[in-house]
Amino acid sequence: MQMTSDDIRSLIRDVRDFPTPGIVFKDLTPVMRDARAFSSSVDRIAESFSGQAVTAVASMESRGFIFGGAVACRLGCGFIPIRKRGKLPREKVSVEYQLEYGTDVLEMHADAVGPGDRVLIVDDVLATGGTAAAVVRLLRDCGATVVGLGFLVELEFLRPREKLPELLVRSVVRY
Repeated sequence: MQMTSDDIRSLIRDVRDFPTPGIVFKDLTPVMRDARAFSSSVDRIAESFSGQAVTAVASMESRGFIFGGAVACRLGCGFIPIRKRGKLPREKVSVEYQLEYGTDVLEMHADAVGPGDRVLIVDDVLATGGTAAAVVRLLRDCGATVVGLGFLVELEFLRPREKLPELLVRSVVRY
């Protein structure tokens, strides 16, 4: 039996001042530890995009891999890991994106996607939208179509959807 968004939300713990003072970290490990909650979360994300002819799920390192791999299995498609700089062994493509203070780089293998691929981006948390927007650019630059983005948690108060205009975004739990 599926759990509701409120049931799943009740398992998410707030950890104050982590990793730095003033931050309230959303600890998702209780959701992952609870088989019913984890399965329900994955099902809810996958169901939001069923019928979209998704050919691959792309997820960002590291907690995104947990949800993205499971969603890819549910949708019966492949999985594309989007890694931090320097973690991939073969020819890669990259995108630089803005952080609050400075920039960072994400990479994927150059042959991971191409024209005709229909990619769903899945991550654990949608906060500011900067990382997700960078992955959208990376995939589109390689010729893929981004069918949408799915998240376990969305921090609406940070207005992340402003960086993802005209994209289908689905989140299981919203704050």
